[in-house]
Amino acid sequence: MSATLIISLIIGYFGILILISFLTGKSTDSNTFFLANRKSPWYVVAFGMIGATLSGVTFVSVPGMVRDLQFTYMQLVLGYLAGYFVIATVLLPLYYRLNLVSIYTYLDQRFGFWSYKTGAAFFLLSRTLGSAIRLFLVASVLQLAVFNEMGIPFAVTVGITILLIWAYTFRGGMKTIIWTDTFQTAAMLLAVGISIWVVSEELNLGFQGMVDTISDSSYGKVFNWEYKENTYFLKQFFSGAFITIVMTGLDQDMMQKNLSCKNIGEAQKNMFWFSVILVVVNVMFLSLGALLYLYASSKGIVLPERGDDVFPFLALNHFPAIVGVAFILGIIAIAYASADSALTSLTTSFCVDFLNFKERSEHERVRLRYIVHIGFSVVMMLVILLVNEINSQSLISTLLQVAGYTYGPLLGLYTFGLYTQRQVRDRFVPAICLVAPMLTYLISANSAAWFNGYQFGFEVLILNGFLTFLGLWAVSQKKTKLELERTNL
Repeated sequence: MSATLIISLIIGYFGILILISFLTGKSTDSNTFFLANRKSPWYVVAFGMIGATLSGVTFVSVPGMVRDLQFTYMQLVLGYLAGYFVIATVLLPLYYRLNLVSIYTYLDQRFGFWSYKTGAAFFLLSRTLGSAIRLFLVASVLQLAVFNEMGIPFAVTVGITILLIWAYTFRGGMKTIIWTDTFQTAAMLLAVGISIWVVSEELNLGFQGMVDTISDSSYGKVFNWEYKENTYFLKQFFSGAFITIVMTGLDQDMMQKNLSCKNIGEAQKNMFWFSVILVVVNVMFLSLGALLYLYASSKGIVLPERGDDVFPFLALNHFPAIVGVAFILGIIAIAYASADSALTSLTTSFCVDFLNFKERSEHERVRLRYIVHIGFSVVMMLVILLVNEINSQSLISTLLQVAGYTYGPLLGLYTFGLYTQRQVRDRFVPAICLVAPMLTYLISANSAAWFNGYQFGFEVLILNGFLTFLGLWAVSQKKTKLELERTNL
């Protein structure tokens, strides 16, 4: 593909996003920026959340992991369903009942000042790192496909990427994000569908032939019952459930979209339909991965060693131009669908949780919101450049491992708050939430030696949350009857 074609595609794509921003960003105040005035149609939110949840990491890493892991990733996806059920039936009713803008305000009501600030700080850390990893991927692909040949440094590519996101989110916030995510999800699904269709045509496979070929190949394995391996079913299933609970249900980014729905009933419908569609989309990504490896094998193509490089390599070098166009369109769409809402949610959390927005005039809120929005754009750029220096493995593995350590304290805090009637000594909470991830790393690093060959995978999240829970229990006491009546949580 020519650099001119790719740049034209990028310009046209962002032209549409900026147009959407212009149409949705008129007369925007803080309530519109944060929660779209709670008027978002649930079906629009559900569809748009697909792109925001998957990200460019999924677009590249999931097809690439099929060579080593086959379809065992679906065990994790099945766990997602259980996690989304918990979110819809436990967390969403809580957030709507308390009428929250930032979901971490719950921690202030339940535990106190330090617990609240600790939870919000862990979100800021988690979402900044996660979004940086996702954006790093799309910036790397664009660098490889276009900007290296033009002699443009990677730092400039990243800067342009961040600037484009800022350009269409700084005014409309969540009201804009709801509609840009919908457009970007549609573009991503179109790209995946085109890729699957073209590759199956190259292999002379119809739909049924494609299903049979993948099922009969070495890539069709779904379940693994060897308990010592990282892909053991129960490990993957429960990891998927808890990853979903923390990376969606305890994440301001994802919950901010749900809280923009008109009421709890519509928010729950959004969550249930979204979870079902997400399973189908992940099957599409894994099927695409299997087809890519089957195609390369039939043509004698030597593939890159890194799984993350397989789809870009084939799409840009070995398939008809339409697949290259679809790939560029898809990775841009899915990466920005995740990153734009992340930037908005980071701005929301910092403004609400650390700048006491309720006590400020609307004029001052707008001024501070712009400053914070720009600040997080710069922070994200710096973190992407750092990720570029240290990245050495499949990005989806990196992303989920990071989540295990940064979201674990949030899992412990919310579990303790929802399922016990005890009151913690609030001043000790920050220390507990720092020690728990350190202990988790120590146990994970030595698990094979200490536990008869057992190796921790993504379930470090569960261990981290459990250690946080134990620490909170150790510094807690039973609530008095007056405290129970006052909080009613």
